[in-house]
Amino acid sequence: MVLPGQTVEIAAGGYVDNAVTVTRSGTAEAPITFRGPARNHGNANLTGGAPNAPTSAIVVKGAEHIRFENLSLGSYFRPVVVVDGGHDVSFTGVQGSGGSGVHITNGSDRVVFAAGSLHHLGGPAFRVDGGSTGTVLTTNLVTPGSSADGTGIVVEDAPNTVVVANSVQTECFPGIVLNGASGGAVVENNTVNTAQSATRACGASAARATGIAVAQSATGGTRADYNLVDPTSGGGAYSWAGAPYADQPAFTAASGQGAHDFIEPTTLARRGPDQPVSHMIDSADEAAPGMLATDNWGTAATDDPTVPNTGTGSGVRDRGAYESLNFGSLFTAAGPARLLDTRAPIGVPSAQAVPAYGTVDLQVAGVAGIPASGVTAVTMNVTVTDPEQEGHLTVYPHGYVAPTASNLNWAAGRTIPNQVTVAVEDGKVSFYNHSGGTVHLIADLAGYYGPKGDLFHPQGPARLLDTRAPIGAPSAQAVPAYGTIDLPVTGVAGIPASGVTAVTMNVTVTDPQQEGHLTVYPHGDAAPTASNLNWPAGRTIANLVTVPVKDGKVSFHNASGGTVHLIADLAGYYAAEGRLTYYTAGPSRIMDTREVGHSEAGDRPAGAVAAWGTLDVDVSGVPNLGAAVLNVTVTGPGAEGHLTAYPHGDAAPNASNLNFLSGETIANQVVVPVKDGRISFYNASDAPVHVVVDIFGLQVY
Repeated sequence: MVLPGQTVEIAAGGYVDNAVTVTRSGTAEAPITFRGPARNHGNANLTGGAPNAPTSAIVVKGAEHIRFENLSLGSYFRPVVVVDGGHDVSFTGVQGSGGSGVHITNGSDRVVFAAGSLHHLGGPAFRVDGGSTGTVLTTNLVTPGSSADGTGIVVEDAPNTVVVANSVQTECFPGIVLNGASGGAVVENNTVNTAQSATRACGASAARATGIAVAQSATGGTRADYNLVDPTSGGGAYSWAGAPYADQPAFTAASGQGAHDFIEPTTLARRGPDQPVSHMIDSADEAAPGMLATDNWGTAATDDPTVPNTGTGSGVRDRGAYESLNFGSLFTAAGPARLLDTRAPIGVPSAQAVPAYGTVDLQVAGVAGIPASGVTAVTMNVTVTDPEQEGHLTVYPHGYVAPTASNLNWAAGRTIPNQVTVAVEDGKVSFYNHSGGTVHLIADLAGYYGPKGDLFHPQGPARLLDTRAPIGAPSAQAVPAYGTIDLPVTGVAGIPASGVTAVTMNVTVTDPQQEGHLTVYPHGDAAPTASNLNWPAGRTIANLVTVPVKDGKVSFHNASGGTVHLIADLAGYYAAEGRLTYYTAGPSRIMDTREVGHSEAGDRPAGAVAAWGTLDVDVSGVPNLGAAVLNVTVTGPGAEGHLTAYPHGDAAPNASNLNFLSGETIANQVVVPVKDGRISFYNASDAPVHVVVDIFGLQVY
């Protein structure tokens, strides 16, 4: 005997022919609860009867103040749940299949079915009738199947029913139907798809596949709005008071309803820069009755930054039973700020060089303004100095095995930097010294990726600055020793005049009179203790730089005792609005011209890129790819020259990504737009060169 206030805990397992009939009531202050295991902790499966003696899995008859939680129900040819004259009865996280859905009848009131799912049924998923009042059907997945009557939700002679935030998918049957004396209803925030298998027209069955149908007798006091109806079935989107409507404007004009509705595919996904995004996302009426705090899976409302917030309240609630989580990370420009210096020590316990074939683990989350949690990747300018022997450095997510990928390559005694964007695991990243000698490491923060921030816009390559020309500078004049040049970046080369938070450029130093380093930083700030490029006298060298923009400008400080010429080629910019979000990848090797490769077309033989030749690299394994974040290494060049990365199909631009001497191995980070799933590399030199490409991240629509 269960008393008011008691809970019946039902262990995971199958309970066949164990129908539950509840006639005993709880109280408003002390309801009776039947509870299965929490989600992902196994299912309590209750099946009513057997095929030859079918019964419902749960029947509530005349009882009140009853709760059912986290149960999986089934039946044969009967409703999986019947509430017969029940009052204040709720079902939360309940799944049902095999029978004819949920039947709420005989004057029941205040019955709530929330965050559940009904599928593969022998009749409508929900039937509310018999004068039942105040029923709430919210945040459910409703997929009844293709039975003799596969209607999603039927409300008949049941006033004041709330049908809110459900994902209804029928097989060429009506989605939501209100008949009889069912006025005073609220039908909001639902997504309705009545197509065959969600993607195919219903043909001869289309006439019955209406999305939302409200009879004349049910229109009084009923509100229908903020719904999204899929037109794929070929059936009508609406039937209101007996009149059909194929589109939202006609429906709204005739009925005064659905002003915020949309008629579009429920399967619409982000496909590219010019394609529409789904109006399911960030568009619901947060104030609709029956709205839960979370979606069907318990996920809180999540703002998709690529979609305008058009809903009420916070504006970020999605329509239907599920929150869209199909977006990556956003960038926050930060720094320059020093995260690691093994000479100091900063970021390490002691001032000590990294030993041969040694690893340094660097805590980045919670440091230098980086959030303590939620960080998916970090962008740093990494510098190697005082290396005893030649080698290369690999930066990779903490806890992983060091991959076959590299970020910096050096000769003994050479100081060289490179920008690195790497995934963060456990709040850390790792550095592996792949050389037979010790080396000191420096890492300066440029920014980080997480759930909030700005969106990338690939743009270029396009030249923003060339002090030799002049471009971006008032005259053709080298930057003086310890001099600074301010570069306007907004309103040029396709960059907007406002709203830009950071810019990514490939910066090249050429004709330096003396050794030194360059610091790129936000305009108006004092030049920080950080560097982006390091050079010996006379050497041309490039590095990718991501830097915050202030007053529409960035600044370059020549920290050397001699003049130097500067070149900056745009790779892209960051702003609050956009369509691309960042996904970490690898690091993994996708091209090495020294080795045999494989593709759908067959084996690709090893071979250097010819003098003045072009190499196309396929990165099409990810759909809707806008730009790739790569580490590109040139090795074994037969002559000095430069390498240019650019979108496939475009002409090679007047820009460069790597500058190399004969016989040198050198690397640089490259951020390049992707076209046709490919990118191209142009070898601007008089001799063949080998090219190695490692992928570190993706900007995806």
